[in-house]
Amino acid sequence: MSPRHAHRPEPRGHWLLLLIVVSAVAAALVFEGWTTHEVASQPTRRPCTSPIPKAADTGKPVVRIDGGGVQTAGMPARTVALTFDGGPDPVWTPRLLRLLRAHHAHATFFLSGVQSARHPGLVRRIRDAGHEIGSLTYTGSDLGSASAARTRLELSLTQTALAGSAGTTTRLLRLPLTTQADTMCGGEWTAARRAAEQGYLLVAADRPDRRPERGVIQQYSQTDSAYSEIKKLFRNRKIEKYTTVSEGLGRAPVNAPASTVGQLQGKALLQVQSIGHAFVQAMTWVLGVAGALALLRLVLIIFFARAHVRRLHRFRPGAPWLREVNEPVTVLIPAYNEEAGIESTVRSLLASTHPWLQIIVIDDGSTDRTADLATWIDDPRVSVIRQPNAGKAAALNTGLAHAHHDIVVMVDADTVFEPDAIHQLVQPLAHPAIGAVSGNTKVGNRRRLLGRWQHLEYVFGFNLDRRMYEVLECMPTVPGAIGAFRRDALLGVGGVSEDTLAEDTDLTMALWRAGWRVVYQESAVAWTEVPTSLRQLWRQRYRWCYGTLQAMWKHRRALREVGPAGRFARRALPYLFLFQVALPLLAPIVDVFALYGVAFADPVESIGVWTAFLVVQLLGAGYALRLDKERLRALWAMPLQLLVYRQLMYLVIIQSVVSALFGTRLRWHRMHRSGSAGEHRTVGPAARQGLS
Repeated sequence: MSPRHAHRPEPRGHWLLLLIVVSAVAAALVFEGWTTHEVASQPTRRPCTSPIPKAADTGKPVVRIDGGGVQTAGMPARTVALTFDGGPDPVWTPRLLRLLRAHHAHATFFLSGVQSARHPGLVRRIRDAGHEIGSLTYTGSDLGSASAARTRLELSLTQTALAGSAGTTTRLLRLPLTTQADTMCGGEWTAARRAAEQGYLLVAADRPDRRPERGVIQQYSQTDSAYSEIKKLFRNRKIEKYTTVSEGLGRAPVNAPASTVGQLQGKALLQVQSIGHAFVQAMTWVLGVAGALALLRLVLIIFFARAHVRRLHRFRPGAPWLREVNEPVTVLIPAYNEEAGIESTVRSLLASTHPWLQIIVIDDGSTDRTADLATWIDDPRVSVIRQPNAGKAAALNTGLAHAHHDIVVMVDADTVFEPDAIHQLVQPLAHPAIGAVSGNTKVGNRRRLLGRWQHLEYVFGFNLDRRMYEVLECMPTVPGAIGAFRRDALLGVGGVSEDTLAEDTDLTMALWRAGWRVVYQESAVAWTEVPTSLRQLWRQRYRWCYGTLQAMWKHRRALREVGPAGRFARRALPYLFLFQVALPLLAPIVDVFALYGVAFADPVESIGVWTAFLVVQLLGAGYALRLDKERLRALWAMPLQLLVYRQLMYLVIIQSVVSALFGTRLRWHRMHRSGSAGEHRTVGPAARQGLS
């Protein structure tokens, strides 16, 4: 309401830190998505456009390209170089290593950079066992159709991954999708020449029909069938030596220690890959949790809304079959710079059907004509109190001190009331156990898209929740726009507290802890003006969310209390935490997962999941609109609400939680008013038809 809560400004350091963390995770996620997509795409080899040069087409599997010259080589007789493509694999690599050790054999492992980054421990085991490491590129994609830049990236990333995982480099390369040397034709030969320019020795494999005792390079994938074939090969008595490619060729070792800089870069790459992979795995689990929570919340509010409708006139204390409440009512209107709407608010109250009203406007140090406009209303039921700016809670307490009646209604100065709203609002107070009543707040200025989004939120979110809260007897908030209280209940809890920015939530929780009950009266309709810009909306919801967190923390000890206070706390506080804090913090994962899936996985599946989520939301919102007697045509704005408005609310909650964790003290942000609360207001019985 007013700028009284102008505490120290929010520090921006933690926002910069949060931005850096989010950017780093986003980069890691994109990198993981790219690598996973490339690995999972299973590229197929394109037909050769030109044959391999004759100098390389000798049938020998090792090809060295030096400038314009080409040399080929193979294994000597009775020597077999065992080579394994892909991996390291957490299942088969350890088994193969044990098999090789048992036969005192060494082999060459052509490793994928992606898998090396995911399983660095296995890369070190291969190195420590004396085996040779070669490159199979980072993602195993078809280099024959790749650009020169993509080829360099695939090779350099693999070297970086090997440096980070095992502190080694390699000059052996096997092009993915090639088998024998003559398959390095067309685009593959172009890729081979590019790799050779970087110093790589290209290794293919001998033809399957070549007898092992004549000396061969055998190519295997890391599978159970390869494991069985190697065991059978080891029984061949004609083979004298099982070795690595470089040893079989009589060349110097092709693995060399990576530089310090290379190792640091490699470890950084491993961290990026690890973060991205972990985030994708966590995202899958969080998607399940968020989806389950969202579905659970929808089921709960629909179930209890139906229960609320069934019991409304039969079981709830304060229902119409009890005595009618006609006692005088004091209405408190705290106001700060509300000249746009104060007159409409007061005149709508003066038109009330309730027989006895005392209307007190508390001007909280306004700098405009708020107090004057209220004073000029010539009606003995209206009085104006002026005070220096002290905040909304202080203004309400000032009005409470001047209240003449035992029933007090607190309203906002931007709200317009139906003629029967006050009379309907106070009826549940016929029951002596009820200390406060929440009215039904509707969005008045809903002509623009932002207003329609908030209209849907008020109906689908706030009002359905209030129905459930009443059935469970755990109403956490009587909104500041329209709420009725017993005066002695307010005085019993010390009036309206200034401890939090959500004074309405704080007050309601205090009433529960004092032993009073709080209910919802849907027939008490008031029309409020909601923010008309994203900036105003952000400020308002930031204050609401931050204040709610303050109130939850302030009343946390109620969880251990007995009676109505304990029941309220054990029902309301976990619900608020799960569905107004935890779920909104997790819910962005649904959208991130959808974008990730469209970009890197199955677009149809991802869009299908998001569409199913939308359909469920539409069904729930449609039911809520019918209960509130609102037209269903408002549902057309819901898909856009999920795409834009919902993201803004998530960011608000994230900001509120971060601010609370860092101990930031938030100031009160006043919303600019235009006096449009009554745009959709109707008069008399038609009011509850909610024409939109």
